[in-house]
Amino acid sequence: MRQPTLLFKKSFFMVLMTIAMMGVHQTGSALYFQDDTVKSEFKQYKGEVMDKDSKKPLVFATLSLEDTNISTVSNTEGEFLLKVPKDIEEARVIISFLGYKTVTFPLSEMTQGNNKISMEVSVVELSEVNLSIPKDARALVQETLRKKGENYFDDPTLMTAFYRETIKKRRKNVSLSEAVVNIYKTPYSSTRKDAVKLFKARKSTDYSKLDTVALKLQGGPFNALFVDIMKYPEYIFTKETMVHYNFTFNRSTRVNDKLLYVVDFKQKSAVGEPLYQGKLYIDAENKILTSAIYNMNITDKEKAAKLFVRKKPAKASVWPTEVAYRVDYREKDGKWYYGYSNVLLEFKIDWDKKLFNSVYSMTCEMAVTDWEKNNAGSTPKMKDRMKSSIILNDEAIGFADPDFWGEYNIIEPEKSIESAIKKIRRQLKRSKSQGGTSAPAP
Repeated sequence: MRQPTLLFKKSFFMVLMTIAMMGVHQTGSALYFQDDTVKSEFKQYKGEVMDKDSKKPLVFATLSLEDTNISTVSNTEGEFLLKVPKDIEEARVIISFLGYKTVTFPLSEMTQGNNKISMEVSVVELSEVNLSIPKDARALVQETLRKKGENYFDDPTLMTAFYRETIKKRRKNVSLSEAVVNIYKTPYSSTRKDAVKLFKARKSTDYSKLDTVALKLQGGPFNALFVDIMKYPEYIFTKETMVHYNFTFNRSTRVNDKLLYVVDFKQKSAVGEPLYQGKLYIDAENKILTSAIYNMNITDKEKAAKLFVRKKPAKASVWPTEVAYRVDYREKDGKWYYGYSNVLLEFKIDWDKKLFNSVYSMTCEMAVTDWEKNNAGSTPKMKDRMKSSIILNDEAIGFADPDFWGEYNIIEPEKSIESAIKKIRRQLKRSKSQGGTSAPAP
């Protein structure tokens, strides 16, 4: 079989993250929906994770319940929402964040109101770094990739995950979609791709704020799922692409009281195709990737635009101004697994015969909130699987039910998103009182 070329592999990943732009003439609308799911009893705990000294919020901190697979992630304002079944009373809460000392305390110490959790910076002693750091950063990354079958889940796993994608015009939310999905995760040693099944979803789009352009993100949860470097290294580090990067060591850090090497990687200037640059956080003892934060080199905006923009208005130039990624892994019984990822895509649109340009940003994030072993290896039927070409905004329904998510752990909405949701609910309530019904925008 012919080996796929570097460009083919890279562009395949980007096709799943394309943007469709098309003229529209209608305003946003939403269906009414009543959640008839049977809900288990649960308690929910809200709060904020912050730096102990500066009081600044800690973004994407992981909160988990000891001896369970229940977890959640703080939002971009450091706020969290953790839902726990009422029959769990004696568990301990574990809060971890890159570069900070892990915090652990009994669940009984939390209130259901506003919990303030402060975390201290973890200082890495220079002596332990000097003694342990290897000489070859590239070799360390290669060894880490080789050991994925040894260090990551080697059993089929059924994961429950919360997914959110937003589209903003400058700072205003104009589109919001959320979903709970089931991920049928194959072993990390397997080359088979993961299957995804949509459990439930909701959306809103206010086309009145989008001028004459409707932006749609294609790929839905797959955009976040394929950022799992250890499961899908072919989309960033392959035998062909590794030679196009420079790898160097940065200052080491800690997470969960483990020493981490920080490896910087950057595309060599001589390489013409857009690749990546960023940081890899690798467990010093066992050579495990625990996090990666990186972005695409979009210096050549014309080449970058071809990777992302599928369709655009004839009288407009569109190109990305930022493309950023993050993935975090979690540990359970000595094995690691995908826990959280996010993607940021920022675009600028220059219109012919218009003085000002338009700036849009699209973000998507997904967090695994629970999981169990799938020893039977069950997978959804093909007709029930999400396609990697899905546009979630076209599949989801409206925001009519304030208790839509029930017992499921989700990422707490940011204030701007919460305001948008409240506005949608008010609009739906007015529409209902006037005897009107809404239909989804085509």
